Formats: sequence, structure tokens, C-alpha cells
Amino acid sequence: MSAMATHVITGAGAGIGAAVARRLLARGDDLVLLARDAGRAKELAGEFAGARTLVGDLAEPDRLSWAFSHQSLPERVDSLLHIAGVVDLGPVGDLTTRTWRHQLEVNLIAPAELTRLFLPQLRVARGHVVFVNSGAGLSASAEWGAYAASKHGVKALADALRQEEHAAGVRVTSVYPGRTATAMQEKVHRQEGKTYDAARWIDPDSVATTILTALDLPRDAHVTDLTVRPGH
Repeated sequence: MSAMATHVITGAGAGIGAAVARRLLARGDDLVLLARDAGRAKELAGEFAGARTLVGDLAEPDRLSWAFSHQSLPERVDSLLHIAGVVDLGPVGDLTTRTWRHQLEVNLIAPAELTRLFLPQLRVARGHVVFVNSGAGLSASAEWGAYAASKHGVKALADALRQEEHAAGVRVTSVYPGRTATAMQEKVHRQEGKTYDAARWIDPDSVATTILTALDLPRDAHVTDLTVRPGH
């Protein structure tokens, strides 16, 4: 990745996204952080000094292009990092269309739309799109149907995009972290009725290391899929 690269990041407010944003900022890269509303944008700007913000709600992907048309977009985009996500567990027998739709909109359709909107800049920069997927993007367990379906969809999105944009020099990486010590993981444990112990799971900074490794590889190499599991 070139010196002073510009990264567009979703999910920078917590967990893996925050770890990645901190690391990229510390090395002097330019960040554009997506925030769902103006209040959140202000919080992110306070947390990550020097980062720019862009307001757009991933829960309403239909409105993203309209929202962006009223803001100045970065002229250069070296990487688009899809890290935001939502999870709601429940058996297929109980999940409502609303629960299905929310996870599909935020986890799958919004990343597809963001990718579409930033592809012109990514092609010019021969940039990199990183999808932080999930172990649930490779196999689905009981009560994980809707979330896993959204993440299986993200794998398909990434695989198709990788083939389509190969000639343009755009690299596409899917990262499949196992359980990571984040607020989302805490929520999952509550929904599962289990006690949460952060020490048992992957540190978000370890996942950030794998993402930066994929970004920083020389042009002769391309990490396409990367599975990260808890080490103990």
C-alpha cells in the first residue's frame, strides 16, 4: 500500500474496526470513517483525531448514494474496509422478516452498495476491498440462520467482485475471524445464555494484524481468504 494511503472504514466505533482504525492512524494513513448519523460522526472524529467522517446509515442502503451526494467523498480510496455488522440469533421458527431484513441490509446489501459507490476510486488507485466476514460465512449453526445467511452472501459478493475487478487491479480479501472479544460477542453470549469471558476469544488487535498484513502485501501476492481462529 502506498505511503499516506486513504482507507474508508465501516464499524470503526468498536471492536475490530476500532483496532484497525487505531493502527492505520498511528502509521500516518488517512482515514474516512463511516458514521450512521451526525452525532456518531462527531464521536468518531473525537476518538480518532485527524480522521474524516462520512455520514450514511448501513441499515438503509437505498439511501446511501443520496446521503453521499450531499457530502464530499474522498478523491482517492486505496482501501475499503467493511467491518461493521449486526447479529441477532434465533431459530428459523421464530425469526421475523424484520430480523432477517435488518441483518441482510447491514451485513450484505450495504457493503455491496458501498463497494459500488467507491469502485471508481478503487479502480484508479488499484485498491483493495476487505470484507470482515465471520466463521458463520463458511458454515451455519442452529440459531445462526439469518446472520450466517447474510455472511454467506458476503462471501459470494467478495468472490464475484474479485473475479470482476481482477483486470482492473483491485484486490479483494475475505477475513473469517472466529469468536473475537468485542461488544458484539458479549451480546451473542447473552443471546446464547452463556457467561462471557473475553480472555477465551481472539483479541480484536490480532484480527487487525491479519487485515493490515493483507493490505500491505506487495503486488505480486494477494490474500483472497483468511480464516483466523482463537489460539487457545
